Amino acid sequence: MSEKPGLGVGRLLIAVYAVFALSATARASYQLFREFDEAPVAYTLSLVSALTYILVTVALTKTGDKWAKIARFTVWFELFGVIAVGIASFTLPSLFNHPSVWSGFGIGYGFLPLVLPILGLIWLARRQK
Repeated sequence: MSEKPGLGVGRLLIAVYAVFALSATARASYQLFREFDEAPVAYTLSLVSALTYILVTVALTKTGDKWAKIARFTVWFELFGVIAVGIASFTLPSLFNHPSVWSGFGIGYGFLPLVLPILGLIWLARRQK
């Protein structure tokens, strides 16, 4: 690995993931404890996104092959989740009467949830060289 995880673009990427981890966790916690009955699918997916952001944040800050594999797997999972939930939120709108972080491909967050894993995969590939 040519770049340490805390330098340059990596530092910014980790910071954005950390912010998403905190905000998604706060949002999911509130939704699950106060409004779960209103949209259980969307709010459960908010929790999944929060846990994903937490794991990605931790994995990106660590070094070693094990953590690199965890980071790659989790970022791919995140990208798949954003795409799957994005499609489902348009094709099955009754399940998403309340939005989650990944609803509409992350439209509520300026599509950053869709762009972030792509940037993460690019950075991980460059870091591996």
